[in-house]
Amino acid sequence: MNFTEENFTSWAQGPSKTESEKCENAENAIRKAIAADSDLAKLDITVFAQGSYKARTNIRQNSDVDICVRYNSEFFPEYPDGKSKEDFGNVDGKLPFADYKDMVGRALRLYFGASSVTRGNKAFDIHANTYRVDADVVPTFEHRRYTGQKGSDVILSGVAFNPDGGGLIKNWPQQNYDNGVAKNSAAGRRYKRVIRILKRLRDRMQEDRVSEANDVASFLIECLVWNAPLEAFQHDTYSADLRYVVAEIWNRTCKDEDCADWREVNELKYLFRSSQPWSRSQANNFLQAVWDYVGFK
Repeated sequence: MNFTEENFTSWAQGPSKTESEKCENAENAIRKAIAADSDLAKLDITVFAQGSYKARTNIRQNSDVDICVRYNSEFFPEYPDGKSKEDFGNVDGKLPFADYKDMVGRALRLYFGASSVTRGNKAFDIHANTYRVDADVVPTFEHRRYTGQKGSDVILSGVAFNPDGGGLIKNWPQQNYDNGVAKNSAAGRRYKRVIRILKRLRDRMQEDRVSEANDVASFLIECLVWNAPLEAFQHDTYSADLRYVVAEIWNRTCKDEDCADWREVNELKYLFRSSQPWSRSQANNFLQAVWDYVGFK
């Protein structure tokens, strides 16, 4: 094997105290930027962390934060087949999403300075400095999936936004967080540690120009490990856990039919569909490259 158990033990750990403090500083500064804007202050807005920083699956020396700025009085609906807004008593919103994103961008530039903020297709990048890490700020509306069921589960709530390039992206940050916490607890806290190890391996592979590691998203890695069974995390060493996880999810991603029903961590979105930015074959090739790179036999 090309790596020792000591390597994996180190990589399993989260960011250092200093890095964690810089993450918190970035999150707090973004909250202040939104609160300081007179127009946004009039709106019902929730600012919260999401992604690997919130889930605590971020890794050392590669920490950043993903912050959602959700306007709660507007929403993107998803209705059951054959249903429309009239069936649920909904009306069209008054604030276009593009205008809301412009408002958030203005507030960020006023607070951080124009040179520290870059507008992207999906989010605003707040550049790092000595006090804070790099941050992605994603303006969103609520996303409401109407299930058509009766009772308390009529609506599943997430977030959604229109990228500048068009379309609609839906995410489920609270469900991601809750499910990850539950699985990590059931796996003796080793689930998130294996995720961090795989992310560190991806970064090392990229440094060594292993092409199969290119464009492998951190969230894809989290979702692949999510679909590993609990027995994968019950070994005496991280090496054994990693070996089991990589072998298990490689075998099950060899054919479309064996992972067609796999979901993201939120369990509300299919992992391998045409709408995703990754594919089953990309994941399978990455896992094979990990196996070879680590030197498993």
